[in-house]
Amino acid sequence: MGLLTGIFAIFSRPISVLAASKAGDDAWSLSNEEWRKRLAPEVYKVLRDEGTEPPFSSLLNDEKREGVFLCAGCEAPLFSSSKKFDSGTGWPSFWESLDGAIETKVDYKLIVPRTEYHCRRCGGHQGHVFNDGPRPTGKRYCNNGVALIFQSTS
Repeated sequence: MGLLTGIFAIFSRPISVLAASKAGDDAWSLSNEEWRKRLAPEVYKVLRDEGTEPPFSSLLNDEKREGVFLCAGCEAPLFSSSKKFDSGTGWPSFWESLDGAIETKVDYKLIVPRTEYHCRRCGGHQGHVFNDGPRPTGKRYCNNGVALIFQSTS
């Protein structure tokens, strides 16, 4: 359901908005109301309210084709499928993001500090990064599937 929601969020946009996305970061400085109009409610909850989808709810968790994972908010490329691994957590996980694709900040919502990451272009919340991933980085970027769109290159 997460993949379908993400696809709906992209294809329900006006063509002029898709063209604007190529113009740069300023094109993605939208109000909460504008984001609500553009995104399905479950996508908005994750990307804009920093929510978390239920584990094992995303079809992208099992995605194994070659391709790129894009931000569901602005279509910025975030992760390569070559960096994806099965973490067993129930969320799509990656051991490395694409260069310059994300920004991090400390999250204290669970009292214990965690590193949260967002799409660098639109600021959409993606997930959290942990230090229990595989080599070579040892990182686990634990991503909400609803926050991503998969684009196959095969």
